[in-house]
Amino acid sequence: MASHVSGARSGAAARSAERAGAGSGWLVFAAVLMVFGGLMMIFEGIAAIAEDDIFVTTRNYAYSFDLTSWGWIHLIVGVVITLAGAALFQGATWARVVGVGVAGLAMLANFLWIPYAPFWAIVLIAINGFVIWALCTAPSPSEG
Repeated sequence: MASHVSGARSGAAARSAERAGAGSGWLVFAAVLMVFGGLMMIFEGIAAIAEDDIFVTTRNYAYSFDLTSWGWIHLIVGVVITLAGAALFQGATWARVVGVGVAGLAMLANFLWIPYAPFWAIVLIAINGFVIWALCTAPSPSEG
């Protein structure tokens, strides 16, 4: 009979614990990026709603909307992303699904926003891409 030393783990248990630790790390990473990206979208939305003169618009852009409409879109999506990111910190499983969906919508909105704020739109597209990746690769709580 093999005796187990207290505190020692078998290979499978150690790998499972490592995956759970890495998974929670990816979820925290995604939550931080969601809160940051959501706040950036909220600030973009407020700026677009408050002052249409701040942004330089491109003529003949295929996806041109009124800048105030874009401001409201960014504000609403930013609030939802920020709340879902905060829910991820609380461990809400639904926030992963909502996070992937809303981050995808935010990527689309920021792609269409490129003519108005190219640098920040591309930065937010990258952040939302990392959010989707982190939410999809983190192990589920049942695997931990």
